Amino acid sequence: MDTTQYVPALLADEELTLSHCKTHMQEFQSWLEQRFFDGDDIIALVSCRAEYMDQLLNRLWQKFTLSTHSELALVAVGGYGRGELHPKSDIDLLITTTTTLTTEQEQAISLFITMLWDLRLEVGHSVRTIEECLEKGLGDITIATNLLESRLITGSEDTYAQLQDIIDPETFWPSQDFFQAKHEEQLARHHQFKGSSYNLEPDLKSSPGGLRDLQTILWITRRHFGSNSFLELTNHGFLTKGEYRELEDCQNFLWRVRFALHLGLKRCDNRLLFDRQTTVADALGYNGDGNHAVETMMKQFYQTIRRVTELNEMLLQLFNQAILGHVGMDVRNITADFRLRGSLIDTTSTDLFTRRPSAIIELFCHIADNKHITGIYAGTIRELRDARRKLTMWLEDIPECREQFMLLLKHPNASGLALTLMHKHGVIAAYIPQWSRILGQMQFDLFHNYTVDEHTHRLVKIIDSYKRDETKETHPLCCEIYPRLEKPELLLIAAIFHDIGKGQKGNHSEIGAIDVRAFCKKHGINKADRKLVARLVKYHLLMSVTAQRRDIHDPEIITEFARTIGDQEHLNYLYCLTVADICATNDTLWNNWKGSLLRELYFLTQQALRRGLENPLDAKFRIRHNKDTALAFLENSSFSLEQIQALWATFRSEYFLRNDPGQICWHTTGILNHQDPSKPLVLISQNSTRGGNEVFIYAKENKHLFSSAVSALGNKCLNIHDAKITSSRNGYVLDSFVILDQTGDTLAADRVYALQESLETVLTEAKAPVLRKQRIPRQIKQFSVKTKVTFLATKKKRTFVEIITLDTPGLLARISAILSSENIVLHNAKISTIGERAEDFFIISGNNNQPLSPEQQAELRHNLITELADS
Repeated sequence: MDTTQYVPALLADEELTLSHCKTHMQEFQSWLEQRFFDGDDIIALVSCRAEYMDQLLNRLWQKFTLSTHSELALVAVGGYGRGELHPKSDIDLLITTTTTLTTEQEQAISLFITMLWDLRLEVGHSVRTIEECLEKGLGDITIATNLLESRLITGSEDTYAQLQDIIDPETFWPSQDFFQAKHEEQLARHHQFKGSSYNLEPDLKSSPGGLRDLQTILWITRRHFGSNSFLELTNHGFLTKGEYRELEDCQNFLWRVRFALHLGLKRCDNRLLFDRQTTVADALGYNGDGNHAVETMMKQFYQTIRRVTELNEMLLQLFNQAILGHVGMDVRNITADFRLRGSLIDTTSTDLFTRRPSAIIELFCHIADNKHITGIYAGTIRELRDARRKLTMWLEDIPECREQFMLLLKHPNASGLALTLMHKHGVIAAYIPQWSRILGQMQFDLFHNYTVDEHTHRLVKIIDSYKRDETKETHPLCCEIYPRLEKPELLLIAAIFHDIGKGQKGNHSEIGAIDVRAFCKKHGINKADRKLVARLVKYHLLMSVTAQRRDIHDPEIITEFARTIGDQEHLNYLYCLTVADICATNDTLWNNWKGSLLRELYFLTQQALRRGLENPLDAKFRIRHNKDTALAFLENSSFSLEQIQALWATFRSEYFLRNDPGQICWHTTGILNHQDPSKPLVLISQNSTRGGNEVFIYAKENKHLFSSAVSALGNKCLNIHDAKITSSRNGYVLDSFVILDQTGDTLAADRVYALQESLETVLTEAKAPVLRKQRIPRQIKQFSVKTKVTFLATKKKRTFVEIITLDTPGLLARISAILSSENIVLHNAKISTIGERAEDFFIISGNNNQPLSPEQQAELRHNLITELADS
């Protein structure tokens, strides 16, 4: 690579000014970027920047007369010590000496470092004597690692030689200690990422399978073998030539992604955040309509880190044997083909999987069978990788494999370690053709935290947790239902296939239902069970949508849902699948509110099924039941029957339909105790009610009341998940909200009291409070959701409307203000946030208590789309 036009070594003394050096660096950076876009070798580019920096630092070392101090040495450490510098990489420096620094030296070094900072370089530096280097290095593995990959830039060769002498392998972190420390360091780092790299905003460097895992291999190699490259591992028998090329390819790809990422940053950061992914994909030459470029790039990224993770695990096991001498570990035969090496499963021959592919599935059956097995032995991982790549057909097309796979799915421990390792080592992808399509498949949104395959794996793990006692607190109903499932393997199959149709054109649920039906038929599953599994896949979103976005207190909604589900068996399977699906989508998605909604829907549907679909639940019966039960609760209260009935006579029937007996009792008690009916009554539950804090407002009707309430809640940074608006016959409104704080938790007691006082004040004012402008989250800014207004139905003088738009702070307040300005009455609201999308459901009517006419609907749709687009 010709860099003759950018050689800092040739800069004259008078050119070593701050402004000239900045210009020179900017010109070099522009040239380097152009070489990158022209497709130059990434290794050469990274090395070129390190060489440029070497020369610049050398000249500045001379400028500040540090070269006149014969005992000082300027040493590159860290990635810079390896001769690797990406555009925004830290420039890690060690200035070392054999004696204590003089005042003159300290001043010169201070001027030197200040110049680097003024040049806006990301400099990490330390100034130490040789003895201090030894002391610090012995006490800190990170400092020790930096010293091991140090490189002299300029200054005293004798001092640098002394530095090399103190890091002798026999006394300074012997290879056994070094290996154990680096291995533990990697385990701790992986734990920070919950063992997964498949987060949709991954860290290129630190995530499992990222660049740090590659560096860990090289650090251990360097310490034990004195080698500096993956290639030299082939000479020691740790890597085959093919594996070496694979590691090099992985590193080169990750380097190109990192280089492109750094080009768009002001300072060093290795996180592929949403707002950066489009720019990086474009810089790397990916293209396509919509999000295709980003999704293609990220798919290659996830596939790359999967390969790194597998090779890293294999090599660390081999290093463990070679360095720690764990060769003669306890070996016990399981069968003629399999044995245990300690807690790792191994094959007894090196060609078993190639010779008999069904043994691949047998391997995981043994893992499910033996709770003492913790992983797969390195040699078997290598054999598995080789056999997987030599397959000429899908494993499911081999009858013996199908037999073994069904045995595995029926095993009570299948959803534990066995399926995790099958996913990790690419065996599910080698078995199920459709699974190979979702490997590394991302969705460019804020709802899904993981790739499709990793989300599905996590869903399976949550299903597995239903067997454990510690899950009873989080998912009590699942833990009660799951042991009663007659064939839990059907739930497992539905889980594996529920999202397998993603990434294809068409409805992924319907595509998955077709695929799973074919899978079940091929695997000898009877017709009735095939139908059950296919329906689970087809309707796997139905329960979540119905609970969160429909009025489940409407008997017609329950009857319709029950008719689709069909029977109790389907309901049990679907409930377990739905809970696991929500929890596996996003670490913050599940909360008590969703749990309470799903449980309520489950029991309401169960009641409907027990009555028989030919005898749907009557609204009048539901109202009568709620009243009678609430009266029983109030029997020992201080209020007379006449007082209660007089109050209830002012309530409309829909109030008793939409509120359960406990809420009716709470509201009634609060209203009858309220001293001044002219002032608004605000009640807030202290504890979790229906999964959150419930806010109840009883006040005289006011055009701005609902808007005032939601604006006040929005200004307190509270999330509204449900809103019920009911008017009484005597000019009062009974509004209920279910709220949670921004973390998804209920409010602390002190916040409850403060909120109650704030709402009482706001609701007495003539106008709705001004909604404070809140900062739009970084991630949200990267998305554009076209506002869509859909009128779903007209029932009982009510119009049902769904609004899909970008979720921004204060959205419900803006929508309520628009409805108010159109003289539209809001009766009920279901607030559902799906990543960056708000999918809100409203029950409305005109101010004449009639459903909206087609003309009113068209006008409202236009105004909502216009107003929300401008907000």
